[in-house]
Amino acid sequence: MTTTLAIANQKGGVAKTTTVASLGAALVELGHKVLLVDLDPQACLTFSLGIDPEDLELSVHHVLTKGLDPLEVILETEDGVDLLPATIELARAEADLLTRTGREHVIKSALEGIEEDLGDAGYDWVLLDCPPSLGVLTVAALTAANGVLVPLQCETLSHRGVGQLLDTVHDVRRFTNRKLEVWGVLPTLYDGRTNHSRTVLETISETYQLEVVEPPIPKTIKFAEAPAAGRSILSTAAKSNKGAKAYREVAVNLVERAKRPRAVPSKSAKPAKG
Repeated sequence: MTTTLAIANQKGGVAKTTTVASLGAALVELGHKVLLVDLDPQACLTFSLGIDPEDLELSVHHVLTKGLDPLEVILETEDGVDLLPATIELARAEADLLTRTGREHVIKSALEGIEEDLGDAGYDWVLLDCPPSLGVLTVAALTAANGVLVPLQCETLSHRGVGQLLDTVHDVRRFTNRKLEVWGVLPTLYDGRTNHSRTVLETISETYQLEVVEPPIPKTIKFAEAPAAGRSILSTAAKSNKGAKAYREVAVNLVERAKRPRAVPSKSAKPAKG
């Protein structure tokens, strides 16, 4: 059974794309077949995996707005993950989809088509790199997902807006995806040497009444170097690198999380927020 996980936070700069690329590579190392979907018009995920968006004729934009078969667009990457890439054209998708009936289900329909076509050779994991907004594409991603993971920078100001995201999750549960579960918060850009980071980490769970996915992802310059090489940090840094090691541990924990029975929340269930 495919596990579809949306990585979402409308605040930029929280290591969302880094998380998608790194977890994808870590899951491949664990023997899983993985598809990454770039839903950000800035196409940072596409670029960071060694593909120049400007060289692409076809992208996820054509899948979502033109009905193109996603298997015609999916690319293989050197990290072993498959990628449904984005280009700047995706910026028009919000407007193109706004007046379309069933717009919330366009990503879900595309993924179901992939599953039908590939059958037993399908993906174990699909990771959705959501744009830094709460617009149509993010809602469509949450509608397609089994769960949502929220990367959260370990700084006080980064907490602003998480409540809005959880409100959106609540609305998606009510109207388009009753099975959506919040898998938790993933602390990123963590500096264990500072009291501030440690305090923020300690208060995340009680603030949002959400699970904290362990371990926290530490700050390291290797994260900035990896996209320039067109690979994830798991490929560009030594196995002993603390950032790569943390993402490998998170991937193992997410695999265990995926084994839990998939609950069906009631329509009235509303995630807590701070």
